[in-house]
Amino acid sequence: MIWYVLLVAAVAAERVAELVVARRNERWSTARGATVTGQGHYPAMVALHTGLLIACPAEVWLTDRPFVPALAWPMLVVLAGAQALRWWCIHTLGPRWNTRVIVVPGLPLVTGGPYRWRWLRHPNYVAVVAEGVALPMVHAAWVTAAVFTVFNAVLLTVRIRCENQALAAATPTTFAPA
Repeated sequence: MIWYVLLVAAVAAERVAELVVARRNERWSTARGATVTGQGHYPAMVALHTGLLIACPAEVWLTDRPFVPALAWPMLVVLAGAQALRWWCIHTLGPRWNTRVIVVPGLPLVTGGPYRWRWLRHPNYVAVVAEGVALPMVHAAWVTAAVFTVFNAVLLTVRIRCENQALAAATPTTFAPA
């Protein structure tokens, strides 16, 4: 169990690193006239992701979930892949990446890296979904995985609609929401 707590703590540390990058990028964006939208859903997103990090070890401890190697090792691979995809997105978007919906008007859409596929407008959320399943399932915390997935689906519906509207308003000739 201790190694699982350390794994969850490592993911939490990664989240803190994301917040540091996001704050720096927010300053860069607002200095260029960016607008911030979708503030209403942001606290729910923070609460949901914090809840995931708390619920994973809590479920394992409270229910005495077993470590199932045949499940754990593939889920660790999925988790590592999700982290790699997330940081590829962050690197590709550069100072335009953020945890909030912040759009600098007049900048063209990013079309490189994982954003080159027109059918996948929000690859970062693929990483979020994969992580939300894989992190709990590394130690068979299936209730946490299921609950997070349901609430995350609702939240991502709101978030993606918000991002699509913000991007469409900032670049009306180059973006049509999916």
